[in-house]
Amino acid sequence: MRPVRDSRSDDAEDCPSLYAGRIMAAQTDDKGVRGILAPSTRLDRWLQLVLVLLVVTCAVRYVDRHGLGPTGGLVLLGAAVLGFAYSTRTAILGWLWWPTAWVVAMVLIWAALTIVAPSFAWCAVPVAFAVLRVLPFAWAAATTVLMTLVVAGSWWRIAEAPDPTLVAGPVGIALVTVIALRTMRQESDARKRLLDDLSEALAELAEEQHRSGVLAERTRLSREIHDSVGQGLSSINLLLQAAEQEWDRRPAAAHDHVHTAAATARDGLDEVRRVVLDLAPAELAGDQSGTALPEALARAAAQSGLDVAVRIHGDLLPLRPEVAAALLRTARGALANVREHAEAARVVVTLTYQEDEVLLDVRDDGRGFVQGQVSASPLRGQGLRGIRERAEQLGGRAEVESTVGEGTTVSVRFPLGTDR
Repeated sequence: MRPVRDSRSDDAEDCPSLYAGRIMAAQTDDKGVRGILAPSTRLDRWLQLVLVLLVVTCAVRYVDRHGLGPTGGLVLLGAAVLGFAYSTRTAILGWLWWPTAWVVAMVLIWAALTIVAPSFAWCAVPVAFAVLRVLPFAWAAATTVLMTLVVAGSWWRIAEAPDPTLVAGPVGIALVTVIALRTMRQESDARKRLLDDLSEALAELAEEQHRSGVLAERTRLSREIHDSVGQGLSSINLLLQAAEQEWDRRPAAAHDHVHTAAATARDGLDEVRRVVLDLAPAELAGDQSGTALPEALARAAAQSGLDVAVRIHGDLLPLRPEVAAALLRTARGALANVREHAEAARVVVTLTYQEDEVLLDVRDDGRGFVQGQVSASPLRGQGLRGIRERAEQLGGRAEVESTVGEGTTVSVRFPLGTDR
């Protein structure tokens, strides 16, 4: 996320050469427009309408009171130039210097008219807003103060007695107005920056969630392939090796091994499809009573190529499909680990149904290993890590106990509180 930027300092705004290269996009709607009211694009039309009405009213008032002499003609010409020129700002927006030159011309024409005819002082309002639209804060504030002094001086000239409030009042009001507008603009810019930062943060969050989802899916596929497809391929390899050894001496036994390997390969292909689609294992598909899990465990044991005893304790209870699938795949993964690493003579798979949880234990009498050094074997580490991750994702818990020379026990348990 990008950091929230501080507002520009007054010193930078006081010098055109400094602020020219630091204009934020949010403060500029037209080229060369840098004022605190710059984003108010629709303000131009209203300012132009108000100025035209004021110019016409002031010109008619002057002619009505002073007649149409040489001075009156100049006043009418100046009023016409002011009204026409005010409408030309949007015509040449492509010139970087044009808005500044335009607003300076407007101020000078208005000042000349106001000095000659003080009633044109009312036109200071739209002209001042045009100044705020174009010039940066420091220059806009200075110009507004000068305009206020012109208005005060013009009315002072025709007043019956000098009145200092004609100067202090308008100048104070002008300064307070400009500062208030600038403060509101800064707050608006700050809100816009916060919204931009929030939008970027949401976009980054969505991207990170996408990356996390992709990583989680890769982890799931890796875990399921290791504990299901990998176990099947290992079984096929052992069966074919056994068939090759008995091909000449015991053809019938070799034929049985090949037949079992072919059946295991078909099951493995179905399992690949189910893993990719995140479906339950084929042995558990459609099972609602929970009786299919013991049979699936017995089949996994038979295909493992190991001497495996499967034991069931307790009354069979219905399990959530994802829990039953996790127990079966955990057994397959644990048996694959035993076959690849344990050098065990015997394995016992125990499924125990208790009142509040279901437990699966896979115990072998192999060589065991030192706890904490599983990472020395990448395959074994991947299998045990996958068993733990699968259990945790479903609210269960996995434990591994092992002693060198005495074998290993992999235990997984899931609560039954929401399954019954």
